[in-house]
Amino acid sequence: MIFITQGKYTGAALAGMVAKPEDRSKAVAKLAKAVGGKLIASYLTFGEYDFLVVMDIPDEKAAAAAVIAAASGGGISDIKTTVAMSMADAKGCFAGAGDLAASFKSAGAG
Repeated sequence: MIFITQGKYTGAALAGMVAKPEDRSKAVAKLAKAVGGKLIASYLTFGEYDFLVVMDIPDEKAAAAAVIAAASGGGISDIKTTVAMSMADAKGCFAGAGDLAASFKSAGAG
């Protein structure tokens, strides 16, 4: 499963990285591998979030463990993780939804 995580660095983390620059993707790749996954991409971003990480991780529990472990160090905050699916998988979801929609009654529809 593909998980996209965004977050912010704390002031202390930024000060530490300015004092001693590092490539955080190495630590994130090690974390992903520890839960049976792999790092696909890691970016420094501008705007609401400071970083964006894309990982392929086996399931939600493993992804949650990785994100919680990363957050427990105190260097990041405001974490948001999103599950992403391929367009091929989405097509299957749309097909399944079409079958279900015909028999589903919306709220207030009687």
